[in-house]
Amino acid sequence: MSYQHVENLLIRYRGDAVDIKTMSGGVYEGSITDVTNDYVALKVRDANGEEDVVVILLHAIESVLAKRS
Repeated sequence: MSYQHVENLLIRYRGDAVDIKTMSGGVYEGSITDVTNDYVALKVRDANGEEDVVVILLHAIESVLAKRS
């Protein structure tokens, strides 16, 4: 199955804050830093305010909520 439609959606929101829910039930909040045909990379902040990068495979994504201002 092709995930081109998911990739195109994520590219549209590159640099913006999003919430991504995965099939396993995980919810990731951050800004999109990179999108490929296999994964999306999110810049996230932990409780201490430190930044980290989370990589999510496109086939694991259940939903995306954009937080455009």
